[in-house]
Amino acid sequence: MRVLFTVIPEKTIFLTMVPLAWALRTAGHEVVVASQPSFADTITQAGLTAVPVGRSIDMWRISRLTPDLMEEARHGLSIPWDVAVDPANANWQYLTYGYDEAIREGLKPDNFPMIAGLAEFARAWQPDLVIWEPLSPAGAIAAKACGAAHARLLWSIDVFGATRAEYLRLRDERPAHDRADPLADWLGSYGSRYGYEYTEDMATGHFSIDQLPDTLRLDTDLHRLPMRYVPYGGPAVVPKWLWAKPERPRIALTMGTTASEFFAGNVLNLGDVLDSLADLDVEVVATVADAEREKLNPVPGNARVLPYVPLHALAPTCSVVISHAGPGTFLTTALHAVPQVSVPWDFDEPELARRAAVQGGSLAIPADQATGDSIRDAVQRLLAEPEFRRRAADLRDDLHALPAPAEVAGELVELAAAYRGS
Repeated sequence: MRVLFTVIPEKTIFLTMVPLAWALRTAGHEVVVASQPSFADTITQAGLTAVPVGRSIDMWRISRLTPDLMEEARHGLSIPWDVAVDPANANWQYLTYGYDEAIREGLKPDNFPMIAGLAEFARAWQPDLVIWEPLSPAGAIAAKACGAAHARLLWSIDVFGATRAEYLRLRDERPAHDRADPLADWLGSYGSRYGYEYTEDMATGHFSIDQLPDTLRLDTDLHRLPMRYVPYGGPAVVPKWLWAKPERPRIALTMGTTASEFFAGNVLNLGDVLDSLADLDVEVVATVADAEREKLNPVPGNARVLPYVPLHALAPTCSVVISHAGPGTFLTTALHAVPQVSVPWDFDEPELARRAAVQGGSLAIPADQATGDSIRDAVQRLLAEPEFRRRAADLRDDLHALPAPAEVAGELVELAAAYRGS
């Protein structure tokens, strides 16, 4: 079987796709990953074959976020995706306007540079299955252009599928002459060039590969294929100091590369957090970008500040992890039954953190409300109250109960055959 993965040039999203790509590759299937030319090196660093398509753009063209954009981002999900977790906004005008905004400001700029080249390659290579992540619907266009089956690989809660379901419900209540559909119009606009008519699978895939357990995911009626999350952070070296068991409870502090690189360090006052933990009988390991480390002097004596530590090696040695609730960071930690302090900032993070707190293995503090003292209090609770570790162990068990990528690879062969050409 030939499998084409496609992804916008965002490393953290791509990394969630690598374990499945390798599971398919080691099962004997042909696998390639298509993205913008500037992203080819990131793909090949993972040992996968890159197919550069279209032209490169800077998706973080507004990257170093201004105070106004930071204020807007802190509210979590933007329109229309916020409807998935806040049904109060679910009305027809809001959703149609929201889809129009999301396409114009995000989906179209990030996908347009790839669409023609991706479709051309798909027609030439003839994949059996196209796997795309929710921000890369160019993959659905390419699948339609060549007749392949196609699936979304979800990297967090499926706000995209839940929002689409709410939109379809409202659309069906409208009179026939008033059913505007910006998403269908955009994705369907390539049909005359590539010989297809829009069908709803272009919005949500023939099926969706979901890496979240039932305790965390959003319910939808979509065809869902569960898969265990497997941590992959790129090339890594395990430092020697990680070999030994820590003598004191180890607290990890990581806010993720996106927050460090693109939010200009404004998500959380790291120095304040380190100072608040300085008098506790713990060892703190903080991963901090070089540009931010200069602001932390002096570093408390119980803290080790480093630019990077592979989380899959660090998390098992920890008693608590403080993070931004990015899906990769959260799930990597959860796989080792470590209680977490989630300090979410934008998009999916607040809702994922809320659901995790309801599950019981973590505490959540919105980033714009987090202080050194509030994080210290949360850390002390997680260390002192055994119920958090018990619930974290339950979540670990839920994650390990999901089929591994190697198991899912076999199911994908059957699904590709069932949906190909449909």
